[in-house]
Amino acid sequence: MTTYDADGITLHKVRDYVWEIPQDESEGMRAPARVLASETLLDEISDDMSLQQLKNATHLPGIQKYALAMPDAHQGYGFPVGGVGATDAENGCISPGAVGFDINCGVRMMKTNLRYEDVRGREEELVEALFENVPTGLGAGGIFEGSVADVNRILQGGVEWALAEDWAVPEDLAHCEDEGKRPDAEPSKVPEEAKQRGRKQVGSLGSGNHFLEVQRVTDVFREDVAREFGLVEDQVVVLIHCGSRGLGHQTCQDYVRDIEKRHSGFVDQLPDRDLAAAPAGSQLAEDYYGAMCACINFAWVNRQLIMHRTRQVFEDVFDRDWEAMEMDLLYDVAHNIAKKEVHEVNGKEKELFVHRKGATRAFPAGRPELPAAYRDVGQPVIIPGSMGAGSYVLRGGENSLSETFGSTAHGAGRTMSRTQAKQDYWGGDVQTDLREQQHVYVKAQSGATIAEEAPGVYKDVDEVVRVSDALGIGDKVARTFPVCNIKG
Repeated sequence: MTTYDADGITLHKVRDYVWEIPQDESEGMRAPARVLASETLLDEISDDMSLQQLKNATHLPGIQKYALAMPDAHQGYGFPVGGVGATDAENGCISPGAVGFDINCGVRMMKTNLRYEDVRGREEELVEALFENVPTGLGAGGIFEGSVADVNRILQGGVEWALAEDWAVPEDLAHCEDEGKRPDAEPSKVPEEAKQRGRKQVGSLGSGNHFLEVQRVTDVFREDVAREFGLVEDQVVVLIHCGSRGLGHQTCQDYVRDIEKRHSGFVDQLPDRDLAAAPAGSQLAEDYYGAMCACINFAWVNRQLIMHRTRQVFEDVFDRDWEAMEMDLLYDVAHNIAKKEVHEVNGKEKELFVHRKGATRAFPAGRPELPAAYRDVGQPVIIPGSMGAGSYVLRGGENSLSETFGSTAHGAGRTMSRTQAKQDYWGGDVQTDLREQQHVYVKAQSGATIAEEAPGVYKDVDEVVRVSDALGIGDKVARTFPVCNIKG
């Protein structure tokens, strides 16, 4: 097959797993669009509006090379989830819609020296303790509830604030993207209403697809890299997935509205108002970037406090110090973000806004942005699967910089809407099946949440990762499987 047709959009096969929608200037496209997928995944990606949204993204002023859809792509608001778009930081634009409402939604993995046999038979005790101690659900309170002044300090300092307040140890910062702090953060640019929402939610999972999952390592694919990451078969690890909660959502919402009002002529050039973008160099673009970086810091603190509380729960359940269980952070990486990064374009280095919406940074060895611990081996990349499937740890692939601006997938990717999922699945049945058939213990605020996140609503994460590995943008290191899971 050399072409693929989907509802009037024709993709041309560039090579295995690389499909391109050619640039059509008469339609306003400023660059081609590329989809990185197998034919099986392409069938699923083409079932919704992902391809049209990707094509729309090529209209963003200053977009470089091509707009990209990762193997897990699915329909989002304006910009597809699983999308990557790099725009000229001097003459292009920045788009809140290409970042997403949950700014710095991301994942962190914590290692332990426990083995699966240490947890087997205690799953129910562990899941109950985690659910009782880690706030979950829509609008839920947090582990830390402070003042707006506290929120401002979090927005400015990121995980440095958590360290100063004894919620972290220095090694946690050393194993977090950007050491847990965006220096470009400007708390004054975050709306006051967002801060009011955020002050009650520091250290909370939220709802939807956010979760805390205890897992076991089932497979190691690259032993040398796994050794550097500290991963071995049968090891127990903990995966935390959440973002900036109501603070990030309010910030995105307010800036989209402001951009639509103050740069209406600019926005009117775009085929979808949900792509609303501010021109690079404008005051609103600078304000949004400062606010977004502050929200990024908030999200890192959010995951840090959840990890701190998880350490305490493990101490209570297993009756030993977390240090004795070697509950150390492997890595924390964002997957809803726009960052100023320098990349080579047409043989020249250029500063870009790299928008990753449901896409993970995947830098190979040697990039100066990587922590010292991983600079020689490549960045850890964490790809969550569903509650009934494996998750993966990858490392940034050698081809990621040339192919995807240093990016890969962020998860399995949905194939079914939440509304449809609740019609097709009953949460109690999903919970029972997971426990009885796969020995996975799940607890959530409601059965509806479990139904929305049923394993059947997601793409095959094995196939998503296989494509990433084959393209050399994210190399398989290890696979994990759920033991127990708490959700909002």
